[in-house]
Amino acid sequence: MSDLTGKVAIVTGGAQGVGGGISRKMALAGAKVLVADIDLKTANKTVDGILDIGGMASAIKTDVNSYEDLKLMVNEAQVLWGRIDVLVNNAYNAADGQQGGALEVSEERWERDIHSLVTSVYAGSKYAIPILAEGGGGSIVNIASVHGLLMARKALTYETGKAAVIAMTRQMAIDYGEMGIRVNAICPGHIVTERIFESTWKDNPGGLKFFEDQYPVRRTGVPEDIGNAAVFLSSDEASFITGHALPVDGGLTIQLQENFGVQQVQYVNDNPDAKMPYKR
Repeated sequence: MSDLTGKVAIVTGGAQGVGGGISRKMALAGAKVLVADIDLKTANKTVDGILDIGGMASAIKTDVNSYEDLKLMVNEAQVLWGRIDVLVNNAYNAADGQQGGALEVSEERWERDIHSLVTSVYAGSKYAIPILAEGGGGSIVNIASVHGLLMARKALTYETGKAAVIAMTRQMAIDYGEMGIRVNAICPGHIVTERIFESTWKDNPGGLKFFEDQYPVRRTGVPEDIGNAAVFLSSDEASFITGHALPVDGGLTIQLQENFGVQQVQYVNDNPDAKMPYKR
């Protein structure tokens, strides 16, 4: 595994799911991890798990829709450990899956979703960049999605938001590279978190098998897959990599997506009661 010994990392939404996998992998690689999450109770459990394996971590309650919370988050990491080397912008409001097209999405829904998906990444980065620069540079890793590369029907805010995160990643890489700050994005495929398994797949093995069959590696992802990529992109081993949007998707996006879409529609038509996931 890549070495992050001596580095300080912030992971938003770091308590569970993809964020939890990233927090644990960062700690295993030697980083001191600030687990920033709106669910402080679960964040503290994640911290306890990291401490149990000999890692270093702390938790802070953070709503990424709040500018003030993001400022406090960055300040907390600096107060605790005197520096910031890595920021992982992972959290967003996943309520209702951001579904609907331009005719269905209300103005209020648009504002809420884009703030959660895009503005939170801008704000977290804005507050962290000066501290990263003071320390000689560092790494920002933005969690985008394969849905920032390939569009799905009736998913206006999510697809727009994740595509914007990729564009923002590239822009920040250009703007702050000479400060020693690298900015990359990870585009996860379907990641089976604890919550997704319980809500979607536990009673729907046929649906899970359908998804697995769409991936060349014949499996869906787990949070640790994204954690491994985040650790690498944050490490000195990736010192010549910036502005990149890395699909961690088992090969999903290298395929002809028209075929995938036809197969998905056919599956839903044949199994009208099956729950299908929307995002990672």
